[in-house]
Amino acid sequence: RTNRTLAQQSRHLLAAAWLTSAQSLLKHMKLFLLLVKLFFASAATLARSIPWNVGVAAGTPLCTPFGRESVVAAIDALKQGRLICVVDDEDRENEGDLIMAGEFASPETIGFMVRYTSGVICVSVPDERLRALDFPPMCANNEDPKGTAFTVSVDYKHGTSTGISAADRAATFRALADPTSTADDFCRPGHVFPLRPRAGGVIERNGHTEAAHDFMQLAGLKRVGVLSEICNEDGSMARLPELLPFCEEHRLVLTSIADLEAYIKEQQT
Repeated sequence: RTNRTLAQQSRHLLAAAWLTSAQSLLKHMKLFLLLVKLFFASAATLARSIPWNVGVAAGTPLCTPFGRESVVAAIDALKQGRLICVVDDEDRENEGDLIMAGEFASPETIGFMVRYTSGVICVSVPDERLRALDFPPMCANNEDPKGTAFTVSVDYKHGTSTGISAADRAATFRALADPTSTADDFCRPGHVFPLRPRAGGVIERNGHTEAAHDFMQLAGLKRVGVLSEICNEDGSMARLPELLPFCEEHRLVLTSIADLEAYIKEQQT
């Protein structure tokens, strides 16, 4: 009888131990599955927030900011449909602009620009193209201190809604770069701001408008360059101390208008 009692107690203890172990295992499995779910959710969020084609591809060395090599790297990045960052002189606007080729504009890349800039996105378009599209100056008397030559704002008419979304603006940029687009394909005013670069590029005027134009020309792309000024999270303009880590984080080639001007002069000799 005593042996039977001991055997029963042993079975009860073993059953209790097994149940405790099973409950512990189930708890840890639930925790593991939760961690896996969080991991994939974070990865998906990251993939949405940083488009694959924003900066230099992972595994490719990011060139040192500024200098001749940064111009060469920027040209290569633009050919691949990626964004670059171009700064002007400290005694000018002292700003860094995101620049990309209009023909490669996508909802993802324009969404990235909207997120990290003022949200006002411009596009450098050659004078002859603006005349063909019948885009007049925004005003008869340009009083901008830097002489930025805005035309009337526009939206692409076909396959768009209000014109303000990243997708709609991307469609407008692509249409501006499409030589088959005509004046009738755009409505005025709109949410995209074309800029008229000087004929001599950065040699004539060292502005971002001309830099976007010259970079597209050097890259052998349509001379339609999308550009917008990078801002800090508090809404202030990003200066070089903020631009350096920003470009490092997003793997953007960082160059300057001065570097571009020197490169062009070198090519001309």
